[in-house]
Amino acid sequence: MEFSANDIATLLNGEIEGNGNVKVNSISKIDQSLPDTLTFLSNPAYTKYIYKTSASVVIVNKNFKADSILPCTLIRVDDPYKALATLLDFYVKLKPSKVGIEQPSFVSSSATVGEQIYLGAFAYIGEKAVIGRNVKIYPHVYIGDNVTIGDDTILYSGAKIYSDCLVGKSCIIHSGAVIGADGFGFAPNAGEAYTKIEQIGNVIIGNNVEIGANTTIDRATMGSTFVRDGVKLDNLIQIAHNDDIGQNTVMAAMVAVAGTVIIGKNCVIGGQAAISGHLTVGEGSKIGPKSGIMSSVKPNSVLLGSPAMDFKAAMKSFSIIKNLPQLRDDVIALQKRIKTIETNEITKKIL
Repeated sequence: MEFSANDIATLLNGEIEGNGNVKVNSISKIDQSLPDTLTFLSNPAYTKYIYKTSASVVIVNKNFKADSILPCTLIRVDDPYKALATLLDFYVKLKPSKVGIEQPSFVSSSATVGEQIYLGAFAYIGEKAVIGRNVKIYPHVYIGDNVTIGDDTILYSGAKIYSDCLVGKSCIIHSGAVIGADGFGFAPNAGEAYTKIEQIGNVIIGNNVEIGANTTIDRATMGSTFVRDGVKLDNLIQIAHNDDIGQNTVMAAMVAVAGTVIIGKNCVIGGQAAISGHLTVGEGSKIGPKSGIMSSVKPNSVLLGSPAMDFKAAMKSFSIIKNLPQLRDDVIALQKRIKTIETNEITKKIL
């Protein structure tokens, strides 16, 4: 598919600078650009690449000022990164959409399946499941009994949705994700054995949620584990039983959230952060990578470290830790000097 710079500018409500008739057939990175492609400049650190780019068209911010002649056509927009997202969404939607039911696959006679769905080979849909319109279910997906999947949702190969769970509209669940496995509940006994606490709740996922590959969301012991509208979860994340993840919160890879945690809306949680159970993280909070949250967090906090502390205090602490070897040497040297002074004083008194 080919598009002219003028076509793209119209889609993005952008302003053309250069040859609006030049055409592109793909998208490339600005530091690895190719002829006849479109790229974008959002991060100022990559500005140097625009002066030698091979791309025919570059999306830039409206206030971008070139220091020399450019070898490309510019499309000026308010936010290049958002413009790229719009363009990529448009590009993906132009691809042919899969429709139909492949064989072998299994759909329970009691299940309800909407129009225009795609069901890949070896997929399974259980009893009384309800599948909305235009849902894409790739091969080897498991959908248990009484599950509801909203319209326009995509489940990639190998995703597993346990019984009684609800998934909203326009969600994306990537390969290997498991929704609704048992929460980690065991009662200790006097001996070494544990008694399993049956997990009879479910998971409720809102609309426009994206769940990364091999991420797991446990069903509630009782009631529901909630993942609210607009939440974005990266790969390899653990959400435990009875958690409530607030609207539009995002988490990077390998975050672990213990049970019965409430996370407010619009939070940002860095990779490998861990949150202890039965805590509340206030809305708008930002938690740095590898942070350990061991107490509840006030709204709009910015935390880093393990155990986590205020970001500025954490950075100050890290700078001190970096200097500990030299501080240790200085203390030893001071101790030696003090000991020498004390020895000299004692010698003077004796004499």
